[in-house]
Amino acid sequence: MIRKLALMLFTGLLAAVHPASAAVTVGQPAPDFTGVDSQGKTQRLSDYRGKVVVLEWTNHECPFVEKHYGAGNMQTQQQEATGKGVVWLSVISSAPGYEGHVSAAEANQLTAKRGASPTAVILDPEGKIGRLYEAKTTPHMYIIDRDGKLVYMGGIDSIPSANAADIPKATQYVRQALDEVLAGKPVSQAVTRPYGCSVKYR
Repeated sequence: MIRKLALMLFTGLLAAVHPASAAVTVGQPAPDFTGVDSQGKTQRLSDYRGKVVVLEWTNHECPFVEKHYGAGNMQTQQQEATGKGVVWLSVISSAPGYEGHVSAAEANQLTAKRGASPTAVILDPEGKIGRLYEAKTTPHMYIIDRDGKLVYMGGIDSIPSANAADIPKATQYVRQALDEVLAGKPVSQAVTRPYGCSVKYR
């Protein structure tokens, strides 16, 4: 199990290398997208202009995702953020037949079972939104400010492990960045290295 986790982490870190020619860049407008959520509702990023938005790539079968949901860390951050008026969109880009792929009903069951509270869970089985944002790992986190500008991209925190005991020791990058954005301050750590399982594109 340890060897498997180490291999998955290594693969995720390799995939997380951000190419110099990347289209998704902190400080630039976040790419607009349209997707359908687990309730069958169309979600457009442009509809949330004027609000701060968090994008969270997720895969419930990934041990690194399980670390944060199993410990309640992801749910707590979702609740804190949405309680402050932030829009939190969880995105599932696992392709059919691949790890983490779920139907709309299964996504809703997972949300309820885990006590999660994102604004919406967007299903992206073709990986269009994931590729648009160059999402590499689960979790992979992005923050978009009220003007539609990407202000953070990277990991949820600073310790790349699947051990929940590491959460209290880690710098919580997303929470820190959100606090800064909501206070009208520049994000002090705007780009960090994401870690986790590779996004399961076809």
